[in-house]
Formats: sequence, C-alpha cells, structure tokens
Amino acid sequence: MDDDSNRFLDKIFSDVSKKSAVSQIVIGTAAGWLTGFVTVRVGKVAALALGGGVVLLQLAHHQGYVRVNWDKLYRQVDKLADKVEKEATGQGPKLMDKVERYVDDKYEKAKDALNKHKRDARRWYHSFIGDDDGYVTDTHIFLASFAAGVSMGMMMA
Repeated sequence: MDDDSNRFLDKIFSDVSKKSAVSQIVIGTAAGWLTGFVTVRVGKVAALALGGGVVLLQLAHHQGYVRVNWDKLYRQVDKLADKVEKEATGQGPKLMDKVERYVDDKYEKAKDALNKHKRDARRWYHSFIGDDDGYVTDTHIFLASFAAGVSMGMMMA
C-alpha cells in the first residue's frame, strides 16, 4: 500500500473510541462485514482446494492410480500427535494411550480384511448368479453422492 492509503486508514481507524457512537457503529459494522465476507470467501476456496484434493486422492487411490501407504501415514500422524501433546501438556502420551491406539489399529485392520472378503464373496455370488445389474459398487454410490454434494454446494454458495 502506498503512503496515501496508509494515511487514509490511519485517519479512519485512529482511536475509534474517541469518535461518535454512530461512527463507531458504522466503522465496526463495516470492518466486521468485510472481515466476515473475506473469511467466508477465503474459507470456501481453502475448503474446496483441500476437500477437492482429498477427494481426488481418494478417488485415484480407489481406481488404482495412486497407492497410499496408510500404515506409514498413520504412524507419522501418531508421532506428530504425540509431539503436539507433549508440547501442549508438557508430558507425552501414557503407555495405556499407546496400547489403546495399537489395539484400535489392529481391530480396524481385522475389520477391513473381513469386509474385503465379504465384498469379494458378494461379488462372486452376484457374478455366479448372473445378477450384475442389481449390485451397486461403492464407487457408484460415492460418485452419485459427490455429484449431489457439488450441486448442493453450488446452489448454497
């Protein structure tokens, strides 16, 4: 910003408490509206970029274009969470917290393995009986809900 702009802003915002109540209300309302407007616009762009990136990554992973090492990612997130907890509280996670996370991780892996075998058995059954039309894959559901979400977001924005 140039020098004239700085002088103009200084003139408006210099000790607002000494101005009349109407001036304070107008300045406060305008500044609040501008802040809210900019925050919503920037927030929408950031959310769209971040959410779109996650959706594209998940879709690419689901289609087999990208291979994500989820175990490594979870380990790094756990290490980062431990570091943040240690910085915030002054002490690291307790042994029972680590055991609980380990058990939860193993439980989720076992559940995912069972669900995969269940899906494989269901696919085999539907292909065996020749009922390909009645079986809806997770990808079709995801894409339909994604399209509906995009259209709702566009209507609301």
